[in-house]
Amino acid sequence: MRIVDIRETAIPLKSQLANSSFDFSEMTTSVVAVITDVVRDGKPIAGFAFNSTGRYACGAQMRERFIPRIRAAKPEALLDGAGLLDPEKILACMMQREKAGGHSERSIAIGTIEVAVWDALAKIAGKPLHRLLAERFNGGRTVDKVFCYVGGGWYWPGQTISDLQDEMRRHLDAGYTMVKMKVGGLPLADDVKRVAAVKSILPPQAELAVDANCKFGRDDALAYAKALAPFKLRWFEEPCDPLDFALLAEIASVYGGPLSTGENLFSTPDVENLVRFGGLTPARRDVIQVDPPQAYGIAQYARTLAMLARHDWPRSLLFPHGGNQMSLAIAAGFGLGGAESYPGVFGDFGGFADDARIADGFITLSERPGIGFEGQAALYRIMRELVAG
Repeated sequence: MRIVDIRETAIPLKSQLANSSFDFSEMTTSVVAVITDVVRDGKPIAGFAFNSTGRYACGAQMRERFIPRIRAAKPEALLDGAGLLDPEKILACMMQREKAGGHSERSIAIGTIEVAVWDALAKIAGKPLHRLLAERFNGGRTVDKVFCYVGGGWYWPGQTISDLQDEMRRHLDAGYTMVKMKVGGLPLADDVKRVAAVKSILPPQAELAVDANCKFGRDDALAYAKALAPFKLRWFEEPCDPLDFALLAEIASVYGGPLSTGENLFSTPDVENLVRFGGLTPARRDVIQVDPPQAYGIAQYARTLAMLARHDWPRSLLFPHGGNQMSLAIAAGFGLGGAESYPGVFGDFGGFADDARIADGFITLSERPGIGFEGQAALYRIMRELVAG
């Protein structure tokens, strides 16, 4: 078995969404195809991935460093003892001659390629990726559904509070029992009105989280923490710069509810510093949201989980960022707390398979081999064209 070719392309998201800090009008993402020499039904098996959302395409690093390193390696050097592609060896190959630190400059490009390798590996095994991951990293404990919350409440031009409430009602009608909305894009008083309006329409069993997208400095973060405390939110997400662990710890000391962060941490040492110095604790039900395709991929994520286990951090409090088929498979395979969803946003890159359904807050998993992009017609068309080209 060997990798025949690796191809990448950049695709614009074409979204006018905005959070508290930026809009997505210029956002692009890298789509990757890892083509193998294993042939099924007359076609070589290819694995696919994209670099999640919220970061720009990273094809330059792939073309200049990481793809050439894989191509230059001896094929047998990238295989495990059973003669199968070994993601850990492929990760090590891509990391040759890389200096310590500076993670996000390379972690996203490397992670996207690495996740595409896993997609190919699961297809070759004829298994959904979540089952392959469960066998390797979760003692074989598989699940057929995963808790899933919906990310919404974006800032739209001309949006009214009534529009926001209608959006959240649609999510509830679709089967979600937890919704998340943005804060920080308006003055505090206006944002509090938005949160109160959403909270007012939620049934008693439903939960609400808010996401500030790293917007606040100290004064604003503490003001929001005080104003949001009465709403009993499931979590207050990214209230400050993701690497300002001292400020995060200060917020945690005055905000009684759970906090969440981690989607903008790209290495295991950064996540360890978060749990050492960021003031988050499992006892408060704080949540860590690392995005594996942006943080060196699945093999490295397994190492991050091992580190968190040493700090007594339960997998039930880990929710990978992304809102896509990759994060869903990872959440299911590793036995994590759940996944997020972005229905109707991010163009072809948001959401799950076309036939996916939510019921009572849970999404039923597909049995398609690999990650399951083949069940997303519009996205798979992009990936298929990359292989055909």
